Amino acid sequence: MHGSSDQPIVRVLVVEDNRNDAELALTELDDDDLRYEARVVDNEDAYVLALNEFLPDVVLSDVSLPGFSGQCALALLRQRDADLPFIYVSGMIGEEAAIEALHTGATDYILKQNPARLASAVRRALAEAAERRAGKRAEAELMRSQRFESLAMLAGGLSHDLRNLLQPLLLAGDSLRNYQDDPQVARLGALVHDCGKRGLEMVRSMLSFARGARQSEQTVRLGALMDALSLLLQGSVPRTVRMEMQVHAPDLQFEGSHTELQQCLLNLCLNAIQAMPKGGTLRLETSRRQLDAGFFATRESPHPGCYLCLSVIDTGAGMSREVLGRLFEPFFTTKPQGTGLGLVSCRRIVAAHGGVVRVDSTPGKGTRFDLYLPLQPVAVESGVPEDGDTLEGAAEEVLVVAEAASQLSLLTNTLDAWGYHPHASQSGTAALQWVHAHGLPDLVLMDADMNLFTGVRTLSALVEQGYAGAVVMLAQAEVPPNMDELPPLPHLLVLDKPVTTRKLLRTLRQALSDAGAPA
Repeated sequence: MHGSSDQPIVRVLVVEDNRNDAELALTELDDDDLRYEARVVDNEDAYVLALNEFLPDVVLSDVSLPGFSGQCALALLRQRDADLPFIYVSGMIGEEAAIEALHTGATDYILKQNPARLASAVRRALAEAAERRAGKRAEAELMRSQRFESLAMLAGGLSHDLRNLLQPLLLAGDSLRNYQDDPQVARLGALVHDCGKRGLEMVRSMLSFARGARQSEQTVRLGALMDALSLLLQGSVPRTVRMEMQVHAPDLQFEGSHTELQQCLLNLCLNAIQAMPKGGTLRLETSRRQLDAGFFATRESPHPGCYLCLSVIDTGAGMSREVLGRLFEPFFTTKPQGTGLGLVSCRRIVAAHGGVVRVDSTPGKGTRFDLYLPLQPVAVESGVPEDGDTLEGAAEEVLVVAEAASQLSLLTNTLDAWGYHPHASQSGTAALQWVHAHGLPDLVLMDADMNLFTGVRTLSALVEQGYAGAVVMLAQAEVPPNMDELPPLPHLLVLDKPVTTRKLLRTLRQALSDAGAPA
């Protein structure tokens, strides 16, 4: 070790067959008070070994060595690292050869007869290399940011289309599962409704990842979450991997997103399976932990209390310290076809639940992921009882306005089945014509997303014709309608799409009650 202790250590690899010349070069670094650690090699095998094990910061190489050459050393280095400084130190390099050396990737050249410039050349080369690497990191971060912005835009567009596709599934499923005359049809309706609900949760999960938005909370039962995960893993666990699951307090309930947590755990389990190509043990554990303020890292907000710990443990290859340090970088992956988004998504999901992630891994011994989720009392929903009588209509006139024929048909059929008197209009213009011919309805149920004559413009025109009753508008949560051009509407309620039958009927009763209609 050489130089003062307040400087970072520079690893210097010297390619030289003459020990005296190597010592003279290092003496120049000593005289400049450069803190360094050196290794001297004089053949290709030792050089390649030093590149792999010594991990130099700079290479000083003679041009000609017995059985080896500086040009070969430079080519081997550039195959591995385009930025690491490589400086020729030679007694027989001419001007043309020096220019050619720089063109082929050398950083600088120093004549042995005039070594005084060596130390400054090393310092300058190290500084320039550090600057180039910083620029590349900044460029990579910019590209990651742009890719995330593109992903968020794509997610928003897909969300709009998928919500419109899921709305008929939810309404049709509700209608079918209430069909008591045929149990098979009712079971089919329950299946359709569940598929629509799961699809909606997937859309929300996609938006949560792309935009960092927090999903609305729901009650998650621990046993149901782990059972669903076990079912999903059945076809993915090879025979060489033994899966163990130990669930503490399966009836434990907490606030969160079943779909997002399932996605997170599934991703960790699949990664663990891939880390055990020759077999091993995949173990899933749950436990309660009491965390104090000292548990949290400096970058985390300390929230001491009771936490649920979800652990995914494998006996696979493990990860090096370098890989662990980059584990949660966007698009960083060790897989040939991977995107690196799985673990980023996992950490975002846990953070959205107010929790933290811990990773412990040892090369050759395996990896352990611990997801800590805060436990809070589950809120009990209050409000209108769920018996059918409270949701029934009383033959109120409802003007239903939606451009999508399938949505319009399902909405009118649903309202008709629950005691309302619906009237269908497939455009704002048709709605205004109906009002002109039949008078004002008791309630307007309208889709905000209409192209030719938007929901807001249609509602504004209805208000101009004297309508002041209840309005229920179906809209995208991520793109709420712009109400600026509307006058104040005291009985306007906005529902996020897609909406379930029960939620729609409850909202209709509330809107009619607030507007003074019989409820």
